[in-house]
Amino acid sequence: MNASTLVAAPAWGAACPGPAPPRSPARASLVSPTVSWCSGSARETFLCSTAVARNARDIGGYPTADGGVVRSGVVFRTDALDRLTPRDLAQLESSNVTVVDDLRTTYERALAPDRLPAGADGHWYDVLGQSPITTLVDMPAAYRAFVTGPGGANEAFSAVLHDIAESDGAVIYHCSAGKDRTGWATAVLLTVLGVPRETVNADYLLSNTYRGADPEHPGLDGVDQAWLDSAFDTAVATYGSFDAYVSEGLKLSDGDITKLKSRLLD
Repeated sequence: MNASTLVAAPAWGAACPGPAPPRSPARASLVSPTVSWCSGSARETFLCSTAVARNARDIGGYPTADGGVVRSGVVFRTDALDRLTPRDLAQLESSNVTVVDDLRTTYERALAPDRLPAGADGHWYDVLGQSPITTLVDMPAAYRAFVTGPGGANEAFSAVLHDIAESDGAVIYHCSAGKDRTGWATAVLLTVLGVPRETVNADYLLSNTYRGADPEHPGLDGVDQAWLDSAFDTAVATYGSFDAYVSEGLKLSDGDITKLKSRLLD
């Protein structure tokens, strides 16, 4: 499968019924130059059919500690793509998305197979398939397994990062809810790019907004800062430092990181 485009539906109203997602002042001006967003912000939902992919957003627009800015229109994080409509697919096909990476288990994929735009290459990188089945609902255990899980967790996240570094088009990566496996992948990527941890945390917690979860009691529909912290802590405890996790666990070389920064930073 091959290239596609992330062009959102028109402004909120007839094409995007219901209330627009909340926008924070810090994000209001982050408009992608290449993507027309339903609500006008680069990280607002780009697939605007209601409840189709409600946790889908561009990772671009965030500032780095050394004065750079993460480029918009290159990497998109989403939830499952099984309910895309013909209109959604047509919108995607008009962008330059060349890769869609699926982080779900065999069971999840069977229940809700992705619908991919024509021309996009679909890759399957199962993060938790070799972990106990309870890991899918035991969030603290899941976040530890993102780093130490058997049978390919590190390989899965590594593959996504290598796809982003090597792709000549835009990349989508996703899991089922777009918040846990996708959230960790995004946290790792933004950290590698030099985005401060406070900003990384804020991006992660946006899943509660998009998914309508109670931040104090997120349950299985939201995220908890303690879960993300546990993944970072596990990486440091296992490898000695986050940088060592990236180089030894995820097998990213200095050259790979240079490619990521070249592709994703302005």
